[in-house]
Amino acid sequence: MSDSIIKKASDIINAKTGYIGGGMGGYAVVALHDESGYPALTTVTISSADGINWLMFNAHSGRNTIKRIAFNNRGSVCISSSEYHISMMGTFEVLTDLETKKANFFEPMYGYLSGADDPNHNVIRFNTESYNIHLAENDESAQGTLLKTTAAPATVILD
Repeated sequence: MSDSIIKKASDIINAKTGYIGGGMGGYAVVALHDESGYPALTTVTISSADGINWLMFNAHSGRNTIKRIAFNNRGSVCISSSEYHISMMGTFEVLTDLETKKANFFEPMYGYLSGADDPNHNVIRFNTESYNIHLAENDESAQGTLLKTTAAPATVILD
């Protein structure tokens, strides 16, 4: 039963990636800790995903999100509506290679970046370690662990 719930949650996430037109695709709430240790939440557009396994988001290098990942790369992502609640806990990493940046860049980002190769363009990858899922339609729930790892310090270079 858990596998079918994970599949449904993965389908929901995958359907929310990228630019849909007239606005961004689906968004997620990202929870990190600020430099004082307080929880800090922000909403981000999902640029790409592999279901609940990993999600990617774009971020400008000057944003607090990048600084918070450098401080503590452990956090969570939540995607929710009246029909579902998908909460994932894991680690974040900042990617700056051009291939990843090109694959995750979309048109509306030209408002604050010059293009995929803009030096301020970063891609944040969230790697899920554990999850809680509730699907309202059939009152289905699942929780579990995808992989057991220890959180490694994020590799982030700040100017």
